[in-house]
Amino acid sequence: MSPIRPDLVECWVFRVPAPGAEPEFLLIRRAPGRIFTGLWQCVTGGLHDGERVPLAALREVAEETGLGPDDIEACYDLDQVSAFYDEGPDAIVQAAIYALRVRAGAEAVLSHEHDAFRWASSEEAVRLAIWPSYRESMERVRRCLLQPETARWFELDRDGRRLAR
Repeated sequence: MSPIRPDLVECWVFRVPAPGAEPEFLLIRRAPGRIFTGLWQCVTGGLHDGERVPLAALREVAEETGLGPDDIEACYDLDQVSAFYDEGPDAIVQAAIYALRVRAGAEAVLSHEHDAFRWASSEEAVRLAIWPSYRESMERVRRCLLQPETARWFELDRDGRRLAR
């Protein structure tokens, strides 16, 4: 196997407000003075040297939203990688994509990187999501993670290891 380490992680935080309800997605808006100011996005960030990729997603969620272990109901690998051109390094950048289901009443506390957040319905989140991979990620959450019989195949433990083997 030839491992490729991603440059970034993306993590879609969602909650289900009531049993059988549609998910709400946490969207965070990039603060002024940052690239893509005003863009609504999921949690996104880089990896630290030697950091396991799924644990980077959990760390970034805690840093950018304040959501931690007491809020998290489940962590998932969306089995998705996004590759895109970044003009800064003039290179293709890759992101490994994850999802976190948090408790229904969970609320974010933003870092300085973002100036607003909202819990958006699937319809609103898709409308606000600019990048095509964002729409695909949200569809994977809806299609794969809302039913226990399929969600179990994507679920990770707190160490970032797949539960179903």
